[in-house]
Amino acid sequence: MTTTLENQKCIACSGDAPKVSEQELAELISQIPDWVAQVRDGVMMLEREFKFKNFKLALEFTNKVAELAEAEFHHPAITTEWGKVTVTWWTHAIGGLHQNDFICAAKTDTLL
Repeated sequence: MTTTLENQKCIACSGDAPKVSEQELAELISQIPDWVAQVRDGVMMLEREFKFKNFKLALEFTNKVAELAEAEFHHPAITTEWGKVTVTWWTHAIGGLHQNDFICAAKTDTLL
């Protein structure tokens, strides 16, 4: 029995940690269907846009994501706007995607 992504813990990784392979990417992204893998400035990232009824709710969600990031010691880009929060996960140390990013994306989904 495999453990779902949101029940896993991020592992510390350094600049020599391997990026996810194409096969791993396909498997992991299927577990977080609302996220999009995209390349920005040559770096593969996971991104999702969350919609809210107003700025206050968007800000509350932003703070929850920040708490998650601190707990996992893995930090995304977060853009908060009126009624919308965009969260982007990638591993800065390796300039791409690591399993940690998928774990944090899945955990982000549970914050709704």
